[in-house]
Amino acid sequence: MSALDRSRALLAAALAVGAVLSASVPTMAEEGYPDRPIALVVPFAAGGPTDTIARIIAPSMAKALGQTIRIENISGGGGTTGITEASRAKPDGYTIMVGHMGTHGAAPALFRTLKYDPARTFDPIGVAAGTPVLVVARKDFPASDLKGFIETLQTKGATYSQAHAGVGSVSHSTGMLFDAMVNAKPTFVVYRGTGPAMNDLVSGQVDFMTDQIVNVVPHLKAGTIRAYAIATPERSPALPDVPTTREAGLPGFEVSAWNAVFAPKNLPKDVRAKLVGALDAALDDPTVRERLLKLGGKIPTGSERGPAALQKLVESEVARWTPALSAAVDNQ
Repeated sequence: MSALDRSRALLAAALAVGAVLSASVPTMAEEGYPDRPIALVVPFAAGGPTDTIARIIAPSMAKALGQTIRIENISGGGGTTGITEASRAKPDGYTIMVGHMGTHGAAPALFRTLKYDPARTFDPIGVAAGTPVLVVARKDFPASDLKGFIETLQTKGATYSQAHAGVGSVSHSTGMLFDAMVNAKPTFVVYRGTGPAMNDLVSGQVDFMTDQIVNVVPHLKAGTIRAYAIATPERSPALPDVPTTREAGLPGFEVSAWNAVFAPKNLPKDVRAKLVGALDAALDDPTVRERLLKLGGKIPTGSERGPAALQKLVESEVARWTPALSAAVDNQ
């Protein structure tokens, strides 16, 4: 064999060994992610339901990933400001976000210049919790039940104030739907999140709102606000004394919200898989489950988890809320 042939043979052998090694060794992304803290964007002020859920699941997700997850509250625009900003981050898994029924379901019907498409701009990670909606008021509101509450709003609606977390938020979208159904026209008071809105409801500075259960339970149990109904087919184990809207005389108003984890589009597949696994680990964590259930949250089952289920949910919610909110806007 000539010297040239021997060199070619050695080169071929080296390439073959390299191919085997590259196939068996994890990629840099698989091995290295995450190697620094992860930002979890909450598009509302601290203290509201989305913020609460994020702070419940984040520590368990961080433990599964072996890295710190820090909460970043970016409020405004009914949650669309923070979601828009997070959507523009580098798709490397170091910026993720919590969106919900408002930001990823109702927003397209309410913002003509929305800078993202809920179904196309993101890589869905998974649903974190379902959150039933309640009709709540200051503790001394002059009505003893939902029927009386509705009659009061119908006759003197403009004299009463309705709080919400900005156009497109869950409290705004469900509140609009409620007002349209009962033909009420209250005075709106806008906040940068339902955390601050709830503080003012407790202090009596606003009269009522529709809000997610995780934000309501602590205040109802403390007796600082009152609930007229929960907008679900069945009562919540967390609030067994609160009647359903059907029981209370408004069967058509049945709405539940949800909160979910998203990432900017085009995540590396292995990074996305790690985030999906971390969220699953959090939802299976006994401490996380106990805290969510105690606050009335609904933990997604196996078939309701993961990117595919969340993608389907987003698409169905946009289709559901667009005509509903368009009708509500026309009614105002």
